[in-house]
Amino acid sequence: MKGRVCEIFKSIQGEGIYQGTPQVFLRLFGCNLKCSFCDTKFNSYGELTPQEVLDRIVAYEDYHSLSLTGGEPLLQVEFLEELLEGLKPEGKTVYLETNGTLPGNLSRVISYLDIIAMDFKLSSSTGLRDFWADHRNFLRVAREKEVFVKTVVGKRTHLEDLRIAVAVIKEVKKDIILVLQPEHPYEGELGAKLNHFEKACRRSNIETKIIPQLHKVLGVK
Repeated sequence: MKGRVCEIFKSIQGEGIYQGTPQVFLRLFGCNLKCSFCDTKFNSYGELTPQEVLDRIVAYEDYHSLSLTGGEPLLQVEFLEELLEGLKPEGKTVYLETNGTLPGNLSRVISYLDIIAMDFKLSSSTGLRDFWADHRNFLRVAREKEVFVKTVVGKRTHLEDLRIAVAVIKEVKKDIILVLQPEHPYEGELGAKLNHFEKACRRSNIETKIIPQLHKVLGVK
């Protein structure tokens, strides 16, 4: 078996509540969505076996966790199953970055994961249909591990979409942290909008943080 791998590298986590944390990133090729704000543009990849990837991961030192990212890493769930089974004896913390639309695939690898960073794909932000049922079912699987959610907020984002996201969180697990991530670049009246959205979420008793993308501010991968 071989996986479609875009790159393996060490850097800092640029998003969410683990922002600034040293990680090794395994970026897998392919996504099942085409969000209007997507900034991941990979047209090529290499095919590597799980053992080849494992050898490269364990060669790195002094990092907090392995970040599985993409694209959407859960599209290659069979590859991940074999890779993470091989990684288990190494005792590494495994961090999944995901669009939260493939709950069935998550259930196949949940036992190997430690931290899950799930995106809420709000239709007013992405330009796509809504994914509320998928997100709800995904969080029901993810809640047995450490999980937080984040959502991109841009000029087109509607507060009503965010209110539905808050309702899903309260239904599944009330203590999940919600991260509002401003669309890059951060321009115009977006700051006021973010503050208004953050206050609305807090009024619903959901812990909410506004966290821009640090890696873009610093100009690192």
